[in-house]
Amino acid sequence: MTLGALVAFLGLLDKMFSPLIALSKSNFKFQKATAAGDRIFEITETKPEVLDVPGAYAPPEILGRIEFDGVSFKYERNQTVLDNFSLTINPGETIAIVGPSGAGKSTIVHLLLRFYEPDAGAIRIDGYPINALKLSYLRKNIGLVIQDPILFSGSVRDNIAYGKPGAGQEEIIQAAKAANAHEFILTLPQGYETEIGERGVTLSVGERQRVSIARALIKDPKILIMDEATSNVDSKSEALIQEAMGRMSGERTTIVIGHRLSTVMDADRIVVLEEGGIAEIGTHRGLLQRQGAYTQLYQNQLQAQTQVIPSQFRGYKYLKKEEKP
Repeated sequence: MTLGALVAFLGLLDKMFSPLIALSKSNFKFQKATAAGDRIFEITETKPEVLDVPGAYAPPEILGRIEFDGVSFKYERNQTVLDNFSLTINPGETIAIVGPSGAGKSTIVHLLLRFYEPDAGAIRIDGYPINALKLSYLRKNIGLVIQDPILFSGSVRDNIAYGKPGAGQEEIIQAAKAANAHEFILTLPQGYETEIGERGVTLSVGERQRVSIARALIKDPKILIMDEATSNVDSKSEALIQEAMGRMSGERTTIVIGHRLSTVMDADRIVVLEEGGIAEIGTHRGLLQRQGAYTQLYQNQLQAQTQVIPSQFRGYKYLKKEEKP
């Protein structure tokens, strides 16, 4: 075989194998896309467990009175989370709900939003059973801020306006001001038009949370739920969020699910949950005077804050009361 023939043969061989390699990669991509499609269709074809009942209605307006009447609930195959739980929240009142992990704090929120139906009892808003209200109407009138805010790839403006599609620029700015977010937004490279990346990756945790609060406020809900909204933010952001919540007090019914007791001290009433029921209820000062479950929670947090100090090299050092750092 001449040198020219060898070169030609190798060139043809390369051209023959390239399509085969590409074909094998195409099959891999196809299998990957098929698996992803199956997962997507599984979600889109899932029928919701909670639906509008026939004849569901939407009252002209609501004031924000909430009643839990003998509500019991348990997750599938788990122990009872709420057991004959009863509580009335008045319009414009700020209620804080505290308690150990698993006491049912977030479950109360999930039931109020009809993510689940209670096993027994009834939940009413302004006297209307919530299962008789249109789901879209119910959730339109309830603003929810969760521990880990969900932001989308897009501008700050788009993320706030998501709470009220079609909102104008002035409405967006007013919502941001109410959430103590306006000032930091103005410092961003393009202000409200700044792209924040997937899940708001370019913002700090506290900034993401304030954008999330603005999104909840822009629809002017009669009921606002703050579910562990400050548990992941620094003290400065927590103070700004607390200030914003203080301004909103009285304007709407507010439910604060609190891990840090510093976020619930100013509530009109504090509900202490234990084992699916109410252990205590009262003001911060009144509950401390009772020396009960709330006092124990308060002392545990205070002790944790004063006895755990950061060590530069060895994580954390636990000190006895008589020791000094």
